[in-house]
Amino acid sequence: MIKSVTNVFLFCSLFIIAACNETISDHKSSDTQTGTSATQNVAEHTPSVASEKKSESIKNIWPRIQTGFKIPVDIKHKALQNELAWFAKNKHYMQRVLQRADPFLFYILEQTEKRNLPTELVLLPIVESAYQPFAYSHGRAAGIWQFIPATGRLYGLKQNWWYDGRRDIYASTQAALNYLENLNTLFKGDWMLALAAYNSGSGTVQRAIKRNKQLNRPTDFWHLKLPKETRAYVPKLLALKELIANPEKYAINLRDIADSPGFKQVKTTAQIDLALAAELANIDLKTLYNYNPGFNRWATDPDGPHSLILPVNAAATFEKNYALLPADKHIQWTRHKIKAGETLGHIAIKYNTSVTHLKTVNSISDNNIRQGKYLIIPVASKNKSSYALSATQRLKSTQNIKRGRGKTRINHVVQNGESFWEIAKKYKVKMHSLAKWNGMAIKDTLKKGQKLVVWTKTTSSASTHNPNSTIKSIHYTVRNGDSLSRIASKYRVNVKDLHRWNTLNNKYIQPGQRLKLYIDVTEQSSHQS
Repeated sequence: MIKSVTNVFLFCSLFIIAACNETISDHKSSDTQTGTSATQNVAEHTPSVASEKKSESIKNIWPRIQTGFKIPVDIKHKALQNELAWFAKNKHYMQRVLQRADPFLFYILEQTEKRNLPTELVLLPIVESAYQPFAYSHGRAAGIWQFIPATGRLYGLKQNWWYDGRRDIYASTQAALNYLENLNTLFKGDWMLALAAYNSGSGTVQRAIKRNKQLNRPTDFWHLKLPKETRAYVPKLLALKELIANPEKYAINLRDIADSPGFKQVKTTAQIDLALAAELANIDLKTLYNYNPGFNRWATDPDGPHSLILPVNAAATFEKNYALLPADKHIQWTRHKIKAGETLGHIAIKYNTSVTHLKTVNSISDNNIRQGKYLIIPVASKNKSSYALSATQRLKSTQNIKRGRGKTRINHVVQNGESFWEIAKKYKVKMHSLAKWNGMAIKDTLKKGQKLVVWTKTTSSASTHNPNSTIKSIHYTVRNGDSLSRIASKYRVNVKDLHRWNTLNNKYIQPGQRLKLYIDVTEQSSHQS
């Protein structure tokens, strides 16, 4: 827990979890608005193992949660009434969310009670992410608690190529409760203000309070001028609290969730292939990923955390089998002979590992490698598709989803300096849609060579000749004798596109003039051959 609350919040006001506003602001549309679509259906089955342990004799967790409610609620407020009405009418939504929450509810409740915090906080991930383990917002917020990168790092959540602690159920819960405790201290015990700050940032709430003081107005949550998202955010949580406290009143049938651990954390001694870990635990790989959404790749992070979260019954099986596993069998290795022109980056991509890890295991201090030498490389035991919930495969599944009728898929290769705005403008699509199609946020950095999927109704030749075309932008210098029709014919594009890409007002061009073209690389290569 961070000790200096004052210093922390001066910094936190710049780096907040405001990103979650953009995706959880309107739960009325769906409970699957965060996270990649490819993982949402899988996530519905997360508690399959945990549910096997239930029986009528097992104590239900809801009375314990109800007993710990502490935040005063006046249900007469219109905003709260609207949220109550929606939840009451959409009972299936609650069932789906609680199914996903099932394995994790006991742990979050236990940690909340240890800190003597209101148990309403157990319901906060419903508002934040609908308990989607792979939730990712347009504002770069990730995990069930929806941390943006900077705030996650501030609260100790490690983020790298192998692992993202913002999605780690165990780590992110600790970080979120630390953050909420600090916010509550900052706002002198007013939980409604603390929750508003969790959503929009402490600075936003403090400025609203200062404004009301200057106008001699009340400074409680209901009287503050806050962002629209935040004005709905707190009532959502209060509505959930009212529903859980009085399910009969609203004809809500709460899913039975056992008042016992839904998972157990097990220790490992080194990086381990997740497919092997699933075999040792006798569970399927998708279940393993859903309990451990923090791991991005086919294996755990070589630098830790060296632990896994497993269903209780599976944990005992894993620990028994893991004890028999030889130390050198955690992952498989191969030898790679370096070819002419290869770089560490090329080799890392080929073997689905990171350059940093390649350098570490081969004791390489710089980026220089020599043709003919060998590298030892950690490799996955299964093919890529087997790791269906790794970051790479989730992205692939997301990009393969058909988006709308009559739309054509274009594979766009990002050029140096290109932005979401520029690419969206080129294809006449919305930036947020473009980001969503590629499992990204519009604030994410685009890298040269990165492949994006675009779904568009554009009529340009670059998109209609080949539904799986790969688009690349080039600059062409006009030569003597060139005309727009000649250039269009040479690069197999339309004259109209040349006008649109270069904002040409007439049909005349001059030698030395530079034109920007978007060409289909696959079309060019097949044409030239």
